[in-house]
Amino acid sequence: MPIKNRIAEFHHDITAWRQDLHQHPELMFDTVRTGGFVAEKLAEFGCDEIITGMAQTGVVGVIKGKGNVSGKVIGLRADMDALPIFEATNLPYASETKGKMHACGHDGHTAMLLGAAKYLAETRNFDGTAVVIFQPAEEGGGGGKVMCDEGLMTRFNIDEVYGMHNMPSIPTGEFAIRAGAFFAATDGFNIKIQGIGGHAAIPHHAIDTTLVAAHIVVALQSIASRNTDPQQQLVVSVCTVRTESESSNIIPEYVHLGGTIRTLDPDVREMACTRLKQITQSTAEAFGAKAEITIERGYPVMVNTPKETDFAAMIGAKVSGKPTQDVPPIMGGEDFAYMLEERPGAYILLGNGESAMLHHPEYDFNDSAIPAGASYWAELIESRMPVNSPA
Repeated sequence: MPIKNRIAEFHHDITAWRQDLHQHPELMFDTVRTGGFVAEKLAEFGCDEIITGMAQTGVVGVIKGKGNVSGKVIGLRADMDALPIFEATNLPYASETKGKMHACGHDGHTAMLLGAAKYLAETRNFDGTAVVIFQPAEEGGGGGKVMCDEGLMTRFNIDEVYGMHNMPSIPTGEFAIRAGAFFAATDGFNIKIQGIGGHAAIPHHAIDTTLVAAHIVVALQSIASRNTDPQQQLVVSVCTVRTESESSNIIPEYVHLGGTIRTLDPDVREMACTRLKQITQSTAEAFGAKAEITIERGYPVMVNTPKETDFAAMIGAKVSGKPTQDVPPIMGGEDFAYMLEERPGAYILLGNGESAMLHHPEYDFNDSAIPAGASYWAELIESRMPVNSPA
């Protein structure tokens, strides 16, 4: 059967874990209850080793197979943190904490990996070691980088590492993947424009920062349209505009702009950051204003390695009974990129069906996808490290 029979038997339990986690969302590195829940379950399952406190609240479980002829170690990663969003689902298990919700499905990711850990600890039908990684602070905190900086890969001798994320619009329980650059680098920028404030009725006595800001916003679009090879992907989005005044008859002294740069290629990334600075400075100077620019480097490009991508796609097809889709790059960011910088591996998408989109207040993880997701993890371990594998 594509879905592991044993996992199907405790589908109800995994669903209950998921809905409990959904009711108690935690942000960034503050996944204290979630991490405690995970550690308690791993102990209950009989994992050989349980490590807490990595990246403050992260949890790692070690499960040894029946043999260790191959000596291979594979890491499986799930993210645990929620988002600062007011939930609007009206579900019986909706968030009990106002302003926080699992709007990206990390509750489902955590529960599915727990389900796989339970199965693997029971059966141990593999040759080698499975390391289950429960990471905090994926949503902007870079928890994956912190775990790597704390020696995750070397401490557990991980050879390959794999990740998974649910995706609305893909049929429930089916999979999608891409080799190479998959998720984008995420750099943020802040621009402070200084002019000369004044009365709106006598603009010639001022340097109008609002006008300068408007020209900068338009000019920045040329980075994608005129400085980048049309076959390369780049997004430059100005997302916030803030002035020092809310009055309709005051030209503000300062205007602040903020936004994001998304790229899939290191050279394009460097070019975009350089051109943003040049265009902003020169445009401001043309109007007699000044501009201070700060660029905050975010997650790197997440790159799936070819061999491991092919293997993950094969496992996805085996579990779902449908071909694993080959999808275009995604301009969102993912801090699993840091783990893939240290070890070969692959990140796969699991279909969530026709649900609200990620980061939407009406989003909910689809519990019907749980057997496929947990079985994917189990099958990956058993197929990648088969019993009686050669040394």
